[in-house]
Amino acid sequence: MATPGTDDRSPGCKARDEQIAAEPRMPPLDLPPDAASSPVEAHLHPRHRRPVAMAGVVEHGLVRPLDPAVTLAENARVIIVAAE
Repeated sequence: MATPGTDDRSPGCKARDEQIAAEPRMPPLDLPPDAASSPVEAHLHPRHRRPVAMAGVVEHGLVRPLDPAVTLAENARVIIVAAE
């Protein structure tokens, strides 16, 4: 058995974890016996895509990828990481 490490969580985080652990368990789903199993990804919203990292520059408030083959959707969300 592994030796537990020190608990570095904040008091608020500990209290939240205890509250969640004390909640009653959810009942199992009422599925027919012949229901086919599927991975969790199949239940996720189809719009949610995996994040992609790419090199780019910000010019006049617009993000321009350095690779011309990369295209972003008009309403794509971008995280900008700046280097000094």
